Amino acid sequence: MQTCIIIPARYDSKRFPGKPLVKLLGKSMIIWVAELANKVLPKEDIYIATDSKLIEQEIIQHEFNCIRTGNALTGTDRVALASKELNYDFFINIQGDEPLLDPQDIEKCIKLKYKFPQYIINGFNIIGNNENPNSRNIPKLVTNDNNELIYISRALIPSQKDVSNNIKIEYKKQVCIYGFSKKELNLFYDYGRKSDLEKFEDIEILRFFELRTKIKMFKCRKGSIAVDIPSDVLKVEKLLKNQQINK
Repeated sequence: MQTCIIIPARYDSKRFPGKPLVKLLGKSMIIWVAELANKVLPKEDIYIATDSKLIEQEIIQHEFNCIRTGNALTGTDRVALASKELNYDFFINIQGDEPLLDPQDIEKCIKLKYKFPQYIINGFNIIGNNENPNSRNIPKLVTNDNNELIYISRALIPSQKDVSNNIKIEYKKQVCIYGFSKKELNLFYDYGRKSDLEKFEDIEILRFFELRTKIKMFKCRKGSIAVDIPSDVLKVEKLLKNQQINK
């Protein structure tokens, strides 16, 4: 079975316009992510899907594959559009704002997709001490005993009725590594609109709830922080610098 990695990269992010090209320690974020992917698969199996000429120029300059797409409702819709031009069995979607991803987690996603092809695969981790679980920028999730996704929300879930219990909860956050088949991507794209829950929460994986597609979650290593807003840049740069020092 053949597998590729597609990285969706939109220039006009609502919370952070031009985000894929922001410099982290002198290198654009989209290239950081592409180079992480290149530790797992060869360059010929890595594609950046974008609607931006500026991002395309950056990708080509660093000798990665670029697929230009038109407007897309979400990053997953953009991956689905790009997949129509490619002949692979499985498509691993990693977000262009996760420069701290561990390549081993990408490999884990690929292996789980091979093992459980009937599931969409998605990563999660425990929210760290340096993160605020109440932040609306962090999607929180709950799973069952089989690590199947029950629900995901920007609200704080699970929630205690009686806060006096002082029960310590390890809140889970989504890590944006996904494993899809072409059929799953086509179903997602052909839905033709954002589902009500997806629109309400602004979390695209919720569209699969309407499509009755099961999602299996897997735990990633600690330390991955996405760049959601400009204030995240300094935090991520500090962690990248620490990674380089500790190599």
